[in-house]
Amino acid sequence: MRVKAGNSTARSESRSESTEDHLKCIQELVDQKGYARVVDIAASLSLSNSTVSNMVRRLAKRGFVNYEKYRGFTLTVEGSAVADHIRVRHQTLTELLQLLGLDPETVEEEVEVLEHHLRPETLRVLSKLVRFWRNHPEQLAAFFRDGRSK
Repeated sequence: MRVKAGNSTARSESRSESTEDHLKCIQELVDQKGYARVVDIAASLSLSNSTVSNMVRRLAKRGFVNYEKYRGFTLTVEGSAVADHIRVRHQTLTELLQLLGLDPETVEEEVEVLEHHLRPETLRVLSKLVRFWRNHPEQLAAFFRDGRSK
């Protein structure tokens, strides 16, 4: 089956892993506290304050972040849309690997590696598979039974 690629808020060539990691972290902090600060992002991503500050300025220039120097900041509508896509992608991969029976540490490590490298059509197919297995657990059980018999 071929899935047609379309326009998506999926990772574009202009969004690096670092950009996505920063947006994801900012969204998590905003969800928790209502705002994000450079120091909080730096601690969360194990980066220096100056590295994060530079990235936040770049994100603001690109229209992803509402940023005022020396204050907390939030995501713009566009930044929130990108962060939401990143969150959904992360959740889809996490659930898929959990359904496959991988241990939590492996799931976490693999998701961090895989999530930045999927094409939109691949994510759509994996998301469909997760929904199918969630709605038809007997099919997931059959998948595992079939794998053991070979």
